[in-house]
Amino acid sequence: MLKLTILAATRRQPAWIEDGYADYAKRLRGRCTLDAKSVPLAPRPAGAPVERAVAVEGARLLAALPPGAHVVALREQGAAWTTTALAAKLDGWMTKGAPVALLIGGPDGLAAECVARANEHWSLSPLTLPHGLVKVIVAEALYRAWSVLERHPYHRA
Repeated sequence: MLKLTILAATRRQPAWIEDGYADYAKRLRGRCTLDAKSVPLAPRPAGAPVERAVAVEGARLLAALPPGAHVVALREQGAAWTTTALAAKLDGWMTKGAPVALLIGGPDGLAAECVARANEHWSLSPLTLPHGLVKVIVAEALYRAWSVLERHPYHRA
């Protein structure tokens, strides 16, 4: 069974974000599961370099990675994947069997160490999206890709 984990550097999110994420996560069953974990944002005192906060958040994200994880960095500079492409990736990840961690950086992005550690880079959009919304979009996209593989009627491409 494939274990997918969304790891995000974030503050507490509104209930509608958690409810949206939970709805898609509970639908994933059978060959894969989806979990989400948050690491706290680093303080950003006035005048302090933003890079320091990004580095702290990056270290926290890397420390939370499951052992042997295949890492996907969510970033604007990543590749845009279609649902069909994501389904193919999901199928490959299931075959490989290693846990998959999807990294969402804080408000100033992912640390260079997270980018370097990533096996793949995925861009949801050239738009800047709220981090909580990214969590919901990723959960829905993974569920939709799973539904393609399972021939579930949710996806009607």
